[in-house]
Amino acid sequence: MNMRTKGTRVSNLILLHVIVFVWGFTGILGYEISLNSVSIVWWRTLIAFVALSVFALFARKNLVVERAQLARFALVGLLTAAHWIFFFESIKVSTISVALVVLSTTSFFISLLGPFIRKEKFRWAELLLGALAIVGLTVIFRFESEYTYGIIFSLIAAVLAALFSTFNSTLVKNTSPLKIAFWEMLFAFLGITVFVFLSGGTDLQITSIQGYDFGLLLILGIVCTAFGFVAGIHVLKVLSPFTCALTINLEPIYTVVFALLFYGEREFMSPQFYLGAAIILSTLFVEAWVHNRK
Repeated sequence: MNMRTKGTRVSNLILLHVIVFVWGFTGILGYEISLNSVSIVWWRTLIAFVALSVFALFARKNLVVERAQLARFALVGLLTAAHWIFFFESIKVSTISVALVVLSTTSFFISLLGPFIRKEKFRWAELLLGALAIVGLTVIFRFESEYTYGIIFSLIAAVLAALFSTFNSTLVKNTSPLKIAFWEMLFAFLGITVFVFLSGGTDLQITSIQGYDFGLLLILGIVCTAFGFVAGIHVLKVLSPFTCALTINLEPIYTVVFALLFYGEREFMSPQFYLGAAIILSTLFVEAWVHNRK
């Protein structure tokens, strides 16, 4: 690895950690916003789409893509929307800590699904590290059974995150992060809108939204989504999806610390939970050591 390549990797790792720190507030925002999960994601994708459109307009960025690419953007946009809905629902029915720690198993599902999508060989080191995360998840599941639905919803969110991040790692090779984020947020917003219209049972709570909720939604849509999504896709040009997923495992650490500071006893979990969380998060440091050896 030459100095220029090494410098590019380091700068992207730093950017990734900034993104993860920002995303650390996502769970707090999801808990604080009083809207239901579908409404939160509907507003989130709409605000992010508008923010990206305004930025592209003032920066004079071309957002035109080939028609053949639209189907891929639509698929990933729908996967992203579904991921966020399950993630926020996990927070609503359990705790912030449970939702974020279980979401860290994303790296395991990337190690399983990534080779099929990218048509690559299995990387057994990644698979073993991902399996270690599942051991931690098993410990949590055994001792935190009262949060079963929250664990299941977050596990589904992890699978969806593995899918859309792997797809984005292939899309970013030929398309700018801004274009990817713009079109995926548009399709995510349209997908939720169609779902709400067809289901007839989901209230978007547009007329009942409070100023406090809307302020938090602006932070969620502009900072955590528009900025975070574009930057998150950008780093995939240099970093592998697995490295990104493992680094994003720091998100639960930030979020759990924030949650304990803001909510105190509500977020205190059993010692076994923290044992399982430590097993899951240890994969980050093992991966860094393995990568350094290479």
